[in-house]
This record gives sequence, structure tokens and C-alpha cells, in this order.
Amino acid sequence: MPRRPSVVSESPSERRERAARLTPDERVTKALDLGRRDLAIYAAASGFDLRTARLAVERRRQARRRPSGCMDALLR
Repeated sequence: MPRRPSVVSESPSERRERAARLTPDERVTKALDLGRRDLAIYAAASGFDLRTARLAVERRRQARRRPSGCMDALLR
């Protein structure tokens, strides 16, 4: 029986080396592109448009935040 090709085409060290060769601008661009891609996947899986998906993610992020004791003391 012929051997099946590996699912992973490169090793973790090869990925790290490739990432290390990127400029800071390229890294930021890649991170933003990945975020847009992930938001689109979330929107499609949830049946939302992109704006609604972004709002849902932001609401979820805000709901998990701990209140600031410092700000609470200032506002009293």
C-alpha cells in the first residue's frame, strides 16, 4: 500500500524560520489578514454578516473583562 503524504508540509522549525524572515510590517499585515479571515469564518458559521460578527465578538470580549478597582474608586 502506498504511503499517504503527511498533512503537515513543513516542520515547526521551518515555520519559525519563515516567520523570522518576515519584516515587522509583513508580520502585522499577516496578523490582520488572519484576523479578517477568522472573522469571516465565524460570520459564515454563525449566519452573521461581517459587521454583526464583529459586534458579537466585541460584546463577548467586553463581557469577560474584570471591573477596574482603580476606576471604580475614582468614580465614587
